[in-house]
Amino acid sequence: MKKKIVVLGSLNMDLVVRAARHPQPGETLIGTEFQTFPGGKGANQAVAASRLGAEVWMIGRVGQDAFGDVLLKTVQQDGVNTTFIRRDGQAATGVALITLDAAGQNTIVVAPGANMRVTPQDVYESEAAFVGADILLMQLECPLEAVEAATQFAHHHNMKVVLNPAPARPLPAKLLAQADYLLPNQPELRLLAKGEPEVNKAAARLLENGVRNLIVTLGEEGALLITAESQEKIPAFSVEVVDTVAAGDAFAAAFCVALAEGKPLRDAVLWGNAAGAIAVTRQGAQPSMPTRAELIRLLSR
Repeated sequence: MKKKIVVLGSLNMDLVVRAARHPQPGETLIGTEFQTFPGGKGANQAVAASRLGAEVWMIGRVGQDAFGDVLLKTVQQDGVNTTFIRRDGQAATGVALITLDAAGQNTIVVAPGANMRVTPQDVYESEAAFVGADILLMQLECPLEAVEAATQFAHHHNMKVVLNPAPARPLPAKLLAQADYLLPNQPELRLLAKGEPEVNKAAARLLENGVRNLIVTLGEEGALLITAESQEKIPAFSVEVVDTVAAGDAFAAAFCVALAEGKPLRDAVLWGNAAGAIAVTRQGAQPSMPTRAELIRLLSR
């Protein structure tokens, strides 16, 4: 029987330009290629979790426009239940402007549009999604009030809460303590720890403030699994990098699927590393999300 995961998050259309390098302020560069890809951290994670074998319900908003039509159709094709993705008549669908350099590294600017109109009421009206679910997965491309409401609602339904605090922003200590698993990258960890640059000291500060399970993604170096009892660095898989967009989303989704299936915490992090490794070998956000068969093949190496 499939495990059920609820994703509260964003849906964006990614507008991607490739260039030899990233431009400096005031500089214009001639790029080499332009493409559009369905994206948004929430939608990326929902699609990835579905491809990896979970039953996925998503809560979010898109505009009543062509981008909204495409994004809804795309996640539906990957098996995501879109009953509670609302069409907003007063805001456009979210858009992300992405520049990729020759090494596949990215810079991103997001115009969130309808994503920032998700409300606590949207959460409460989506209770059918929470019934019988195992995990709530969230990011920070929706209003914090909705994230806080969903966290409380998930605990009411005896679900585990996984928070990917991206994009980076300060968060209330109460919310951090209510997340069962926190998945920041290094810049996000630094911001949450009030500017502490050293990873171990930043992690210790968050643990002191109530965080129970901290998984810090380190890109090509893998991930750090930190709890009050132990700390372990779990190495990444060696792959050829094409496009780093959404690697963190692949990690978060795979981590949640493994966790929902009852795998040990270390194995869940290993699943995350494998999914992220596969994602960076392909272009685009949602198109790069791995299938379960692909992930199992890489893990078997």
